Amino acid sequence: MSAAKDTLDSAVEQLSDEFLNKFPLKSAQLLGTLPPDEAAELLQQQAQHIIYRLWKYLPPGAAEQIFQQFPVDYQAQFIASLDSHIAVGLLNKQSQEALQVLLAKLKEQHSTIADELSELLVFPENTAARMMNKKVQAFYSDTTLREVLAQLKRLDGKVPDVIYVLNEQQDLVGETTLNTLVGSSSSKTLMQVATPIRVTLNVMDHKDQVVEAFEGHKVRAIPVLDAQQQLVGQIRFFDAYQSTKEDLASDMQTMVGASKDEKALSSSWFAVKKRLPWLQINLLTAFAAAAVVGAFEGLIAQVTALAILLPVAAGQSGNAGAQALAVTMRGLTLREISTRHWYQVMLKEMMVGLLNGIAIAVTCGIGVYLWSQSLGLALVIALAMISSLVIAGSSGAIVPIALKKFGLDPAQSSSIVLTTITDIAGFMSFLGIALLLSDMLPKG
Repeated sequence: MSAAKDTLDSAVEQLSDEFLNKFPLKSAQLLGTLPPDEAAELLQQQAQHIIYRLWKYLPPGAAEQIFQQFPVDYQAQFIASLDSHIAVGLLNKQSQEALQVLLAKLKEQHSTIADELSELLVFPENTAARMMNKKVQAFYSDTTLREVLAQLKRLDGKVPDVIYVLNEQQDLVGETTLNTLVGSSSSKTLMQVATPIRVTLNVMDHKDQVVEAFEGHKVRAIPVLDAQQQLVGQIRFFDAYQSTKEDLASDMQTMVGASKDEKALSSSWFAVKKRLPWLQINLLTAFAAAAVVGAFEGLIAQVTALAILLPVAAGQSGNAGAQALAVTMRGLTLREISTRHWYQVMLKEMMVGLLNGIAIAVTCGIGVYLWSQSLGLALVIALAMISSLVIAGSSGAIVPIALKKFGLDPAQSSSIVLTTITDIAGFMSFLGIALLLSDMLPKG
């Protein structure tokens, strides 16, 4: 306890007005060793130009902790005088309640600046900035592990697992973990235990790029940089996984015509408003399939067994298409495939459809023959199974890829389009083959 107090007293003693002015980087490092409330009190006693000069040298973590100790009036005046990117970085680290109070105070004093900063604080949907954890801890590379651990102990709340390392220009040069800090000699510097940064993200990178980065590098967290290449946050693997999981769940809903906004306990009226338009569209596509059946009305009237077997043909085709669609949608969402992989995916699903079709054809053909004692009817259903499953499988792969290629949301439209194709394919295959082999079919 006495050693810690001596360290603080020594830091305070060195931080004279002249030292702060001449050595802003060293001053920032010494300020980081002080409790945030003492550092804030010391800074408020200095001239404004001194504070602005050394503030940019305060690493992420220390800067926001000190800033939070300033009175609100001082915070507003201070923010108004900072460069916009530094101000936005500070504001982003505040809690929602503190941010609202601070912006309101800033609007009273500097309305134009408040409006500009409010606009800069809003990042587009589906960007890395919306996914990142803004609470990061960074230290200069020559900081000893003893000093790092002492500062981390003073943090309120959970300490980040990944600690970032900066050089004197505040460029990100490495990272380490709490386990490494605790298990290494306290006299070592951060640079001696740090590992190189394998990948970084920009605040404006799309969430798809975030997923790709984790897929390609297998890291526990990725640092996020702003336009000035300064560290502003990190995205953990868990955050990316959670976001992808939510996308998959939303896609499952939209694939069947339910809204992404609808929850299990949403009101009935809300659910009806979101679902009814897609049910109406599905009704139109059902009429298209019915028109195909109507075209073979004469044949069905002569061979009534065809009417009994129609649902079998359509059902198997629909199931095969849905399986191919689900796998393809997952691949697109997780960025395992892109639109340029359409040919490989289509060939794979066609082969799956062919092999499954042959297996189903054998089973179905035997069943139909035992039921009807008609070799012709068994042959028709067997050939229909093969052809309809090949068409359904390839359609399940191509439809979402094609929609994405044309800039449409494959999750929103794929199921409706695919249902139409599989129904028509199933009916056309079955009834078309039946027409060709009509001489072999039992009449009546």
